[in-house]
Amino acid sequence: MNFDKDLDARGLNCPLPIIKTKKALNDLTTGQVLRVTSTDSGSIKDMEAFAKQTGNELLSSVQEGGAYVFMLKKK
Repeated sequence: MNFDKDLDARGLNCPLPIIKTKKALNDLTTGQVLRVTSTDSGSIKDMEAFAKQTGNELLSSVQEGGAYVFMLKKK
């Protein structure tokens, strides 16, 4: 999947991946896609809740070799 910006949040614990995701999305325009890579297992539920609360679309959520990769589309 194509993305416009990549955020590496590996090694960060809650709530830092969400805070950095919010900041990164602020730099994007509507319709652009942010890829977030995190090692915090709590980020799965956090990203789902963040997407619902902010109206940004969670396009995908997958686990790749010990990391979690999320694709978020800015509203």
